[in-house]
Amino acid sequence: MNSPQRPSARARRPHLPECEKPPQPNPTGNDLESSLLQIFTDHHHTSLRLRETTVIETEKAKKEAARVADLLVDKVNGGVQESFVNEKRIEMEIRGLAASIVRFMKQSDQWLAATHSINTAIKEIGDFENWMKTMEYDCKSITTAIHNIHKE
Repeated sequence: MNSPQRPSARARRPHLPECEKPPQPNPTGNDLESSLLQIFTDHHHTSLRLRETTVIETEKAKKEAARVADLLVDKVNGGVQESFVNEKRIEMEIRGLAASIVRFMKQSDQWLAATHSINTAIKEIGDFENWMKTMEYDCKSITTAIHNIHKE
């Protein structure tokens, strides 16, 4: 069942999309055909201009999106940078405060030792005072006893 091949009425040319090849005017001058051809040519040119405009607008939109993205990144990075600077400043203040705490602890220990020494000295003075009172009482007792012995 072989079907007979029909002869081609025209020679085959490589296929190009219609939007890339503008139609050629017909030299015979048929009005309807030339009008259709003119409409098709106008449509083709309008389509190309629209495509170019779309490409340009797309590029503008891409550039605008990139600019917005850069602004957002800069804004976020600005906050991060500010946080980083604040963190470093806080760390420096913490180091300074830690050094002050160590210094105050040493000073407090010195004051505590001095207070302990003073308390010990006061206790010794109190002990000495009691010893002196005891000695005075003993001396008075001895003096009274000698005085009584001498009177008898």
